[in-house]
Amino acid sequence: MNELRWLNETEMRAWTGLLETYDLLQRLVDTQLREEGGVTQVQYEILTRISEGPGERRRMTELASLMVCSRSGLTYQVAQLEKAGLLRRQTDPTDERGVLAVLTEAGRQVLHQAAPGHLKVVREGLIDQLTPEQVTQLADIMDRTRGQLRGLVQLPPPRPVKGQTAH
Repeated sequence: MNELRWLNETEMRAWTGLLETYDLLQRLVDTQLREEGGVTQVQYEILTRISEGPGERRRMTELASLMVCSRSGLTYQVAQLEKAGLLRRQTDPTDERGVLAVLTEAGRQVLHQAAPGHLKVVREGLIDQLTPEQVTQLADIMDRTRGQLRGLVQLPPPRPVKGQTAH
């Protein structure tokens, strides 16, 4: 029989601290991005992930995996960004079944406009509150937990590109 392992005081402080810190940072970031870029934090992340892709484009299935969201949730956000002219969707020239999200000039401008304030909020709210050693520790902790959780959380697998076999 598995015995329930309650969190001790330090573990509970770490857990609730993580939750509260995330919520507070998310609120600050979202407010700044709405005011300076006219987008939500999720939309900014979508635009950023696309801008980091080869040719400032990403397959929708790859984007869904990077964003840790359902295809339908991503499709809704992408449609909003497309309506605003910040990205466009096109058929993948290497696979007509695939859809690419492509950053537009207007999307680049939103990223350029919102980035300085975004960096300021992230630095003031988190990074600059820590020593360089603590930032390294935090990055290592996030790498470890993210890797573990990606192995546990069921995400829709990306569709293979036509002519390639799925792994």
